[in-house]
Amino acid sequence: MQTASTNICERMGHSQELSQFKHGTVIGCHLCNKYIREIFLLLNIPWSTVSGIITKWKQLGTTATQPRSDAVV
Repeated sequence: MQTASTNICERMGHSQELSQFKHGTVIGCHLCNKYIREIFLLLNIPWSTVSGIITKWKQLGTTATQPRSDAVV
């Protein structure tokens, strides 16, 4: 039986993306000197996602989704 507090990891799946608002919230927390652990516990999103958002923001200066390459794998 699932509860109302089901972890977002179980609900999101791999194809869904976080909203730009959530991305901005992660960066806002980071700028307020919150640790990654505090951010992922507060926002209930995976540690790796929080880390990836912060890394991308530091490298590119944006959290916007970048276009994928047209290469076929």
